[in-house]
Amino acid sequence: MSENIGMSSCCLSGALHEGKPAGRVDTIGGLQTYVAEPKDGSKAKSVVIISDVFGWEFNNIRLLADQYALAGFYTYVPDFHEGDSLPISFLQNIEPPLQKRETLSVSEKATNAAVVPTTLGPWLIKHREAVSRPLIDGFVNHLRMVPGTNKIGAVGFCWGGRYAILQADGKTEAEGSVGGVDAAFAAHPSLMAVPGDFDPVIKPLSLAFGTKDSLVDEKTRGQIIDVLSKKTEVDHEIRIYEDQVHGFALRSDWSSDKDKKAMDEVTRQGIEWMSKYLA
Repeated sequence: MSENIGMSSCCLSGALHEGKPAGRVDTIGGLQTYVAEPKDGSKAKSVVIISDVFGWEFNNIRLLADQYALAGFYTYVPDFHEGDSLPISFLQNIEPPLQKRETLSVSEKATNAAVVPTTLGPWLIKHREAVSRPLIDGFVNHLRMVPGTNKIGAVGFCWGGRYAILQADGKTEAEGSVGGVDAAFAAHPSLMAVPGDFDPVIKPLSLAFGTKDSLVDEKTRGQIIDVLSKKTEVDHEIRIYEDQVHGFALRSDWSSDKDKKAMDEVTRQGIEWMSKYLA
């Protein structure tokens, strides 16, 4: 039986990063998309970033896309929420970073926890798999038809992390289903079904988790490791980041040297994985 790993207020916490994204906005495959191009403009190595619940306009994810472009990838951040991402204001008013969270009183924690079902519940229903996966599959399929595109990778975070994993099933239109990438990277994915989401994986898959992730505990990580370890023909890796909470790869507090270092390292993890398998 597959176990679904849910979401908590950690999904709505974190820090907004400063900086001006260098890319542009375009309509691709029918979706508004942030595009960050590599210096040579080549689409040979393309990356689709699947956002967390804060969506494609979140400054942090656009700055990250710029980093992938600098590393040589033609990078897309599509609006898979179709204009219905959660507002950035939730970053600060639902749950603070770990160092502050640990000082909260019981009543303050209870207040934070109560916000989760009223905020996330309706949103998750609206953006359930039956709605979201066809959008993601269709976008990947569209890119396959873009001249100059060779290999495609999926990079996902939190809500989007699960869909990056699902893209690693390698499906193609010729096999009767759209979607499917050449390699995938997921940082602190949520709403996973274990082992259900991992059984179909046939493409290289890299995962990143924090030891303080309230959604994916040590037992769950162990179950994922067990499933992937049986796939001897599939290249995979799982890296664990000490004292990092859910969302650290995209929303770490840059005022903390330890958190900033972890975010830099997990960004490098994704870029190196794509460099290896999209070459």
